[in-house]
Amino acid sequence: MSIESDHTTTIPMLSLTEDTLVEVGMDDSLVVVTRWGEFELAGTDELTVESLRRLALGTVCVQNVPGDVADTAGLRRVLEALSGSVVHSLGLPDGKRPLLSVVPVGRRPRFDPRPVAPDTPIRLSRFAAMRPADGLMVLECPSSRFRVQLGRPDAVRVAGALATPTSPAEVATETGLAASLVADMVSYLVGAGVALTGDKAGFAEDTDVNLRQWAPHELLFHVRSRTRLGRGRSEAPSRSSLSNAAVSKPVPAGPRLPLYRPAANAPGPQVALSGLLEIDHVCPAFADLDVTADQLGELLYRSARIRSVGPSPLPINGMQLASQRPYYSVACLYELELYLTVNRCAPAGRIPVGIYHYDPQGHALTLVNDEPSDVVAVLDMAMAASGTDKRPAALLTATTRQERTSWALGGASYATALMHLGALQQTLYLTARTLGLAAHAITVDADDRVEAALRLRWPGEAAIGECVIGPLLRADERA
Repeated sequence: MSIESDHTTTIPMLSLTEDTLVEVGMDDSLVVVTRWGEFELAGTDELTVESLRRLALGTVCVQNVPGDVADTAGLRRVLEALSGSVVHSLGLPDGKRPLLSVVPVGRRPRFDPRPVAPDTPIRLSRFAAMRPADGLMVLECPSSRFRVQLGRPDAVRVAGALATPTSPAEVATETGLAASLVADMVSYLVGAGVALTGDKAGFAEDTDVNLRQWAPHELLFHVRSRTRLGRGRSEAPSRSSLSNAAVSKPVPAGPRLPLYRPAANAPGPQVALSGLLEIDHVCPAFADLDVTADQLGELLYRSARIRSVGPSPLPINGMQLASQRPYYSVACLYELELYLTVNRCAPAGRIPVGIYHYDPQGHALTLVNDEPSDVVAVLDMAMAASGTDKRPAALLTATTRQERTSWALGGASYATALMHLGALQQTLYLTARTLGLAAHAITVDADDRVEAALRLRWPGEAAIGECVIGPLLRADERA
């Protein structure tokens, strides 16, 4: 492609990602440090070394890479080895930011843009999502190993035109852009895997049995939460701003009720773990009885209290405090908070009907909401989710405070919170059984009502799971 002044002919450009470091030793050895690891490139020629230095400084027009085509075989081999750190951009000869940039999010992705005929059916993947980040629109797709930064409005218009099946020729007509400009941008979007080409039969993605099982948001969450290296935010939180988050949520204002504590060093109920694990895990039969205050106190004490507080085991300076609790948490950071909605508790008045925050350090409840309509709404959602016709005696809701872990785990912090929720629910389930209770995990279709009822400051703290709690129906009472 030649450089012209009509701003319709594009220029291919290259750069290395901002976190890539090129180091040349005294013996001319070359080491490239990337997010994926260090690459030692022995025997690299001077042309390749100089090219990498330039690419590390910023975007370089392909025509300005030193040497002619015959000389660049070594550079091409190195760029293929470093493909997880090479950004491919498409610009115009006006000195402004690129139209779009294809940024790798995998270790060894292959970017291979090819011409797309003007009448070829084309559309975005149904998994593609567009969002603003760092002053640009970003187009990402979980089935792609690239993220596309749309640097100019023309690129956003082209991407938006691909929301429904169309063709490059139709996109040019719809947007009023030159056909050659649209064709080049489309080839980059298809090469990045965020846009698809099809035929008269449609698009292969629509009949792929492996893809059609996934909802778009679930697959994107799965892919992005499996690495701590990809940034899920436009600005990653700094350790200095988040690493001192409190071990547990500060106790809210409101009436405080100390909970029953088993006697110091008193053993819990002696029930064989193997026997509990062999119980059929089905929805339990709840007795139409009140849960006792002592049962709730012991359940929380043995499942969720803070046993001790100390330095985090993470090897970093200025490390934040961590805690020890009965269930597992990565690096003992414990981002989960618990709220107890009480419906029927004996003796009467010991723990009145209401929604309470559980303080794991003081082993106490603090009333956060006793508005009858809110309590009933939460209990009704739990009743529907558990498939019964009676409101549960009590409901335990777990929330997550991402500030406890996002500074350390990055894009994997929310997925880790869900893992911790599973560990907590299993601990609650087993402990409840020893106390003659059931703690049955449910999935509440909650929209925003749970956060409102719990008086949460969403999304700084968000509800992620529930357990209904109540006395078990004895075997001789079952029909």
